[in-house]
Amino acid sequence: MANPYYLTTAISYPNGPPHIGHAYEAISADVMARFQRLRGREVRFQTGTDEHGLKMAQKARDLGTTPRALADEISSLFKDMCNRLDVSYDRFIRTSEEAHHDASQALWKAMEANGDLYLDRYEGWYSVRDEAYYDESELSEGPNGNGGDQKLSPQGTPVEWTVEESWFFRLSAYQDRLLELYRSNPGFIEPESRRNEVLRFVEGGLRDLSVSRTSFDWGVKVPGAEDHVMYVWVDALTNYLTGLGYPEKTPEMAKFWPADLHLIGKDIVRFHAVYWPAFLWSAGLELPKQVYGHGFLLNRGQKESKSLGNVTDPLELAERYGVDVLRYFFLREVTFGSDGSWSQEAIVLRANSELANSFGNLGQRVMSFIAKNCDGGFTALAPVEAVDQELRARVSAACTKELPEAFEKLAFTAGLEAWMQAVYACNAYVDEQAPWALRKTDPERMRRVLATLCGCIRDLAVAVSPVTPSASTKILDALCIPADKRDFAALAEDPALHAIRVENPAPVFPRLELPAEEPA
Repeated sequence: MANPYYLTTAISYPNGPPHIGHAYEAISADVMARFQRLRGREVRFQTGTDEHGLKMAQKARDLGTTPRALADEISSLFKDMCNRLDVSYDRFIRTSEEAHHDASQALWKAMEANGDLYLDRYEGWYSVRDEAYYDESELSEGPNGNGGDQKLSPQGTPVEWTVEESWFFRLSAYQDRLLELYRSNPGFIEPESRRNEVLRFVEGGLRDLSVSRTSFDWGVKVPGAEDHVMYVWVDALTNYLTGLGYPEKTPEMAKFWPADLHLIGKDIVRFHAVYWPAFLWSAGLELPKQVYGHGFLLNRGQKESKSLGNVTDPLELAERYGVDVLRYFFLREVTFGSDGSWSQEAIVLRANSELANSFGNLGQRVMSFIAKNCDGGFTALAPVEAVDQELRARVSAACTKELPEAFEKLAFTAGLEAWMQAVYACNAYVDEQAPWALRKTDPERMRRVLATLCGCIRDLAVAVSPVTPSASTKILDALCIPADKRDFAALAEDPALHAIRVENPAPVFPRLELPAEEPA
C-alpha cells in the first residue's frame, strides 16, 4: 500500500472524564482516517492524553492523589471512549511514557543546539486552565465569584501573575518566517477564519516564549537543568513525533513525517500554528502539511462546562442512540470548522428521517424482498434501461466523486448531503419501478431493478462506511460483498452487480424515541 497518510487529534487533558467535545474530535478524525483507507492510502492515526502540567498537578492535589495515579485513572477513560466509539487509532499515546520524555528532551537539545534557548526570568500572566501565557493586551476583566473582578484570558479563564526563572525560546526570531509561511501556503491553517486569527496575532509582534517552569515538578525534565520542567506545550506538541519513534530514524518517521493533518479544537490553533512550526524549524524538522481548527459543539446553543453543570457524557448518548447514529449526527448536523448546536431532539429527528426511514429502510426492503421472493439471489441478465443507468450514474457520482471530494476538504456535511440525495433518488426509483408489481408481470425486469438497487446500496454503504462503520459492515455482509471489495477502487472496477446474493438481512437503523424524561 503506497501513499502514506498521518493524522492526529489533539491529546486531551485527563484532569476529568471525556465530554462530548472530546468525542466529536475523535470521531471526526476517525472518519478522516477511515476515508483515507478507503482511498487506498496507508494511514497512521494517533490520539492520546496530555498528562503533564500545573493543571494536572493541582487537580491531583485537590483530590488527595498523585498526578501519576490521576493520569492512569482518567487516561483509561479516554482510551475506553475511543474504543467504544469505534475510533480506529493506530497509536494511543500518553505523555507520561518514558519514550515521550526521551523524544521531548531530544527536541529540546536540538533547539538548544540551534541557539534558540536561553535562561532568563519570566514575569507575566499565565492561565493554568489553558496552560498558556497571555499578553496584557489580550486580557479582559470579569467577575471572580466573590464580588470582585479578575483578569481573564481570551478563552474566559482566570490568569495569575507569575514570576519565576525560566528558559526562553527565541520565538521572535521566527516572526517573518511564519508570516511568509501563512502567505505562501494558505492551506497550512484551515479554515480561513482560523488562519486570519493567527495572521493577526503574529503580525502584532511575537515575543520570546517562556518554555520551562520551576514552581512544580510534574513534567519532562529540562536536560542539564533538572530543577526545571518543560512548558507543557513543548512536551505536548512533541507527542506527534514520539508516536513515530523520534529521535530515532525509524521506518515510521521516514514514512509518515511530516504529518498530513493535525485535527484540533479552535482554541489551541495558536500553539499548533505558531509555536509548533517554530520548534520544528529550530530542530531541523519538516512542518506538518495542515493544521485544522474545528469548532465547538454547543448544547442548545451554550458551550458545555463543568461550572454550568451541562457537560454531556458521550458514552451515555452512544448507549442510548447507538454509536453509528451518534457518529453520523455529529458529522451531518454541524458544518465542520464552525460551531454548532446539538440536542437529543435533533439526534432523534436526524436519525429517524435519514438513517431509519431513508437509508435503512431502502436496504431492508430491497434485501428482504430478494430473500423472500428470489430465493436469496439471482443472476441479472435483463437489459439495462435508461432509468437504471441514470440512477446508477447518480449514485456513483455521489459516492465516488462528490462525497470523496468533500471529505478530502473535511466538508463532511456537504459530502453527506450529496450521499443523502442519492439515497432519496434510490427510494424514489423503488416506488416508481415497483418490483413487487413486476414480480407478477415481468420477472426479468424485476431482477434488473433489484440488481440496480443492490449495486446502489453497495455503493452507498461503502461510501458512508467511514461515518457508520458497523452499520455499513452489516449491510455489505448481508449483500455478500467480499471484504476486499469494499473501497473506492472496487466500486470503480465493478460498478454494477450482476451476481446478487442476500443473506440474513436485518434492520440496522431502528427508529428512535426520546426518553420519557426528555421534552418532546
